[in-house]
Amino acid sequence: MGFSLAAVQGFFKVLCDDSRLRILQALGDGERSVSEILERTGLPQTLASFHLRILREAGVLAAERRGPFVYYRLAEPSLLNLLEACTKYAESMSDPKASKASPDFQWPPWARMCRMMGNRRR
Repeated sequence: MGFSLAAVQGFFKVLCDDSRLRILQALGDGERSVSEILERTGLPQTLASFHLRILREAGVLAAERRGPFVYYRLAEPSLLNLLEACTKYAESMSDPKASKASPDFQWPPWARMCRMMGNRRR
């Protein structure tokens, strides 16, 4: 199976942020207004707006303005399948029987895929 390393790496760099993953989780069951996203994620508005813009510009989210409100949704609902697969893979990595990692080594779930793709949190 072939894939573009640069494309995959760029895609996972967009996803490898706790705030962005929280936003995606908040949108997992459908479209939400910014205020609903803030309520579900607990993020401050300025931080949420920053990450919503990054996700929108990367094509991960679609936005629609309705009057004074902006509503966001996943641009491609199948992204949930990918995130679920990543979660299962990350959980299997934390299983000492399934992983070759040292038993006391634990990456946080959001970081496992980021580390494999070469992104480092700053």
